[in-house]
Amino acid sequence: MFKKTLLTAAIVMATTATAAEAKTFKVGMGDPMDSDQGALAQRFEELVESLSDGEMQVELFPGGQLGSETGMIQDTRIGKLDFALIGVGNLTPYAPRLGALTMPYALRSHADAVKATTGPLADQWNAIAEEEAGVHIVSWLYSNFRHLTNSQRPVTTLADVEGLKVRVPQNEIMLASYEAWGASPISMSWPEVFTGLQQGVIDGQDNPYIVNSTMKFHEVQDHLTELHAQYSLQPIVMGVRSYERLSDEEREIIDRAGLEAQLYALQFQLTKASEARAAMEAEGVEVATLEDEDEWIRVAQEEVWPQFYEDIGGQEAFEEMQAALGH
Repeated sequence: MFKKTLLTAAIVMATTATAAEAKTFKVGMGDPMDSDQGALAQRFEELVESLSDGEMQVELFPGGQLGSETGMIQDTRIGKLDFALIGVGNLTPYAPRLGALTMPYALRSHADAVKATTGPLADQWNAIAEEEAGVHIVSWLYSNFRHLTNSQRPVTTLADVEGLKVRVPQNEIMLASYEAWGASPISMSWPEVFTGLQQGVIDGQDNPYIVNSTMKFHEVQDHLTELHAQYSLQPIVMGVRSYERLSDEEREIIDRAGLEAQLYALQFQLTKASEARAAMEAEGVEVATLEDEDEWIRVAQEEVWPQFYEDIGGQEAFEEMQAALGH
């Protein structure tokens, strides 16, 4: 009996020690759990915990609980936050050369987005993020094209966007794009957008179908136009200093979980975007397509691209990326 008691105590102590030794990592994100951000984050959580046999635990904080995306980036850079899942446009103030991925009409298909974030190009962006922003890119979320919503009128031509107050992230390229197209862009942090639309501070915003649906923009927006200017890429990032403090095994687990979650999120996007569109239409949102998207492309290439070549590493580097994508 005494031996059994000792054995039981030993097992309890070992289990307690293992739990105590488990590392817990926090992931902050701006969107709710029923979004594509939530899908990626949950899969990442499952993989990290499974691959580490529970020795690494992940806690998710959706809906901007840990602050704005800009704030979360800053917190990951200094090691206050372990991971942030953020729009790449909000990372470009810290890593300007990543702006190549936000140039209007730089990415024109899902295939472009995948090719730009895997293989040699993925290595290139990660090196830039580490060098300029001090963050390591763990995974990419493919959130599809950012479609324009607004409360004023249908937008089917370039003339229709004239004067619309459109929210954009704190991204100079996106600001310049909407200015070139004739809109009145306003930079606004993500947690403020719904209220801004509700109160009429802004007329519209652009985001992929899943985000537009899960954020319930149909409650304050009547019109949606399918644009293909901006493919929304959202990386999970970790501060370089935090990443380097991990053991080799832990870094391998984080990177493997990130890649597998990335593949899962792509499939999620491809199957769920059409459902999100149908849900918005069922709520009364009028969906339109552009009659003159070639004109939007021309304006972007002639008026926007040249403004930012120097910021994103030069015209030659951008043209090399375009060539790698087959453009």
